Amino acid sequence: MTKASARGVALLLAGSLALAACASDEEPEAGGDTGGGAAAENLEVGLAYDVGGRGDQSFNDSAYAGVEAAVEALGGEVQEFSPNEDGSDRVEGLANLAQEGFDPVIAVGFAYGESIAEVAEEFPDTTFAIVDSSVAELGVENVTGLLFAEEQGSFLAGAAAALKSETDHIGFVGGVEMPLIQKFEAGYVAGAKAVNPDIQVDVEYISPAGDFSGFGDPARGQILARSMYDAGADIVYHAAGGSGTGVFQAAAETGNRAIGVDSDQYQTVDDPELQAVIMTSMLKRVDNAVEGFITDYSEGNVQGGVDITNDLASDGVGLATSGGQIDDIQAQIEEYRQQIIDGEIEVPTTP
Repeated sequence: MTKASARGVALLLAGSLALAACASDEEPEAGGDTGGGAAAENLEVGLAYDVGGRGDQSFNDSAYAGVEAAVEALGGEVQEFSPNEDGSDRVEGLANLAQEGFDPVIAVGFAYGESIAEVAEEFPDTTFAIVDSSVAELGVENVTGLLFAEEQGSFLAGAAAALKSETDHIGFVGGVEMPLIQKFEAGYVAGAKAVNPDIQVDVEYISPAGDFSGFGDPARGQILARSMYDAGADIVYHAAGGSGTGVFQAAAETGNRAIGVDSDQYQTVDDPELQAVIMTSMLKRVDNAVEGFITDYSEGNVQGGVDITNDLASDGVGLATSGGQIDDIQAQIEEYRQQIIDGEIEVPTTP
């Protein structure tokens, strides 16, 4: 089938979203083996980015790094897709990748959650994965959810902030006020309070639930962070995607520090003045999760219809040490990390 035909399939899929839920009364069995086992030289990976595409110095770039590492180790190629600004062509993009023979197809970001099940049902012989969206309840056997214990890594970020704060006053800037980002907030506040129950933690969100502009508004991120610094906070943690640049700018302007997210942002920012204020970053190892999934696929070991949670125990989340600003508190951070892994500390997922 041609690409034009694939677009037709995608349009039909988009029109049938409302009917898909009642298309069958049967409950598929979760946890099925989706196959895989492609020969290395035949590995063809489809990678569908979140809005912004490759070059965000964070989430999307981390996913690409995972694919790149897998392809380098196993051979093969990757075909990339970036959605338009409003994300309205996500279904078409996924369908095109599958129709053109790319397998597995990996969707980066929870925003694909509403469409991937329908696309996967249309292409049952293709193996899919989605980052940051659960598939356990979808009943589709050829999709795997790649999830993260963001609250655990954020707990360590909060502990680090409390240990390093000189004012006992820190802040958190979230991109969009939604459950996923609230996991970052909950863990961060819990970690800070574990160190200092009396610490003040300011919390602000750039945009409300449903308005995803908060992930791409560095000017607003700068304003919110600047207000926190002006009020006495000396460290602000962001979970705001591209808006985090504004948080770093506010820290540089006021002579304070900030905590990055997803990637080691000390290594990814290209401005030395901003690099200097990044105390650490909460690592969300999308690269490891994606590389591991592709490796499992190549070996025929993918289990579909289930979620894989990447946590502290699996090094799916953690703290970056670039720049050396938290070297002096590594013993305390490691102690908290081990307590979480051992179950002695249960980190909350909601504020």
